[in-house]
Amino acid sequence: MSGLKVQADTLNALQSDYVQQATALWNSTLARANAGDAGAPSPTLADRRFSATDWASNPAAAYLAQVYLLNARTMMQMAEAVEGDAKTKARLRFAVQQWIDAASPSNCLALNPEALRKAVDTQGDSIAQGMRQLWHDVQQGHVSQTDESAFEVGRNVATTEGAVVFENELFQLLEYKPLTDKVFEKPMLFVPPCINKYYILDLQPENSLIRYSVEQGHRTFVVSWRNPDAQLADRGWDDYIEQGPLAAIAAVQAITGAATLDMLGFCVGGTILSTALAVLAARGEHPAASLTLLTTLLDFSDTGVLDIFVDEASVKLREMTLGHQAPGGPRLLKGQELATTFSFLRPNDLVWNYVVGNYLKGESPPPFDLLYWNSDATNLPGPMYCWYLRHTYLQDELKVPGRLTVCGEKIDLGAIQAPVYVYGSREDHIVPWTAAFKSLKLLSGPTRFVLGASGHIAGVINPPAKKKRSYWTGPASGKAAATSEEWLASATEHPGSWWTDWSSWLAKHAGKQVAAPKSYGSRTHKVIEPAPGRYVQQKA
Repeated sequence: MSGLKVQADTLNALQSDYVQQATALWNSTLARANAGDAGAPSPTLADRRFSATDWASNPAAAYLAQVYLLNARTMMQMAEAVEGDAKTKARLRFAVQQWIDAASPSNCLALNPEALRKAVDTQGDSIAQGMRQLWHDVQQGHVSQTDESAFEVGRNVATTEGAVVFENELFQLLEYKPLTDKVFEKPMLFVPPCINKYYILDLQPENSLIRYSVEQGHRTFVVSWRNPDAQLADRGWDDYIEQGPLAAIAAVQAITGAATLDMLGFCVGGTILSTALAVLAARGEHPAASLTLLTTLLDFSDTGVLDIFVDEASVKLREMTLGHQAPGGPRLLKGQELATTFSFLRPNDLVWNYVVGNYLKGESPPPFDLLYWNSDATNLPGPMYCWYLRHTYLQDELKVPGRLTVCGEKIDLGAIQAPVYVYGSREDHIVPWTAAFKSLKLLSGPTRFVLGASGHIAGVINPPAKKKRSYWTGPASGKAAATSEEWLASATEHPGSWWTDWSSWLAKHAGKQVAAPKSYGSRTHKVIEPAPGRYVQQKA
């Protein structure tokens, strides 16, 4: 950082502009006071942290908010003006933004007129309630984003009817009850991310991608990853491939008798599933009738904001504290650490918003199924996490044919023989859609790329019945466009959910219609327990 600098003329221009704006702000405030308008409301600020009338009707608070916003803009302009390599500048911007968001006057009780008015109106009860909620969150180890007591897995989230038909030490395989008289010949297997619990795909009946799949006539199976404890702290990437998708694929084949099946991977689940299919391809096996990848990275050359956290030093530190090099042996990456990291990627929405509401105003956050899922953290074995960091985010080796050996096989994603549906979310800050688009160049089968509106989760969980958002489709194969920008320039926007487009595509690869099974599992794979199963109930 000591080598960073800003050109003198740029710095002078920023300073001059700041002085002019600060002077104009001060003069306008004095003019209002001298004209006897000090009690009149100030203009409402667009920033939602200061949009309440309490800020506009309090001249001191309004002035403070405007000065803060001016300072924030100037600091970010200075960060942008710093000369340095792209990664260093990104880290600097991120650090400055974190400091700016934390320093907002809205986060301080003495400077927040909304919180002060509520304290007066409630005779201090809002402050007392805020302190009780703060102590509760200290005890549970994270800021409450929703009323977690309002939800229970299996009662009002993850309620699609089904059963556990296979399990090993890393996952349970869920099979869901058909909702149609006939089902497609080829079964469907979902592989969700192991860094979260699977029920993001089954929150409520009206926004469940799992239930939607069943309603469309697919015999649906889902991997429910175990929340690892200390006994699994030494498991590596190979374990997650061999005992994860490879075991799940074999179990679905044994239960259904199908040689090939449709498969879907979401986020890291898509990376894991693609790796597993490359392993099978190296063994001469091609069990995928189709492959769907939702917000998935295979090419890690552009990882968005997460890139600022990854370099040789940071990965080496993880290997020495969590991996096989750790004193005393491998350890778990605690789920709450991951959850906190992701929350601070959007601190105003996922951290400070709740600090103000929960503690300064004493308001209980409302029930929200998605935020309940978000707080249901998942641990990861240290060696598995370290392998993933080094070979994907740091060294970007997954896309290079023959570079990596997984489960004893040199893998090549291009050897996967299956039609592929690739989905990206346009506002995704975790898997940039332009990075998801790069998967098309790595896969040899026919491909379809679809771009959805919104972000990493909200873009994916967008049921048709809600009639929200939109999606874009382009050429039949995204490979026809040299770049993602070229693809978008010729793409067509459609109102509503991408789910309907995916369903139409999937039906072409799912085989003929056959009678729906009358029971779960098979003679060799009997029901173990009802869905959602034990593994998803385990807390980090």
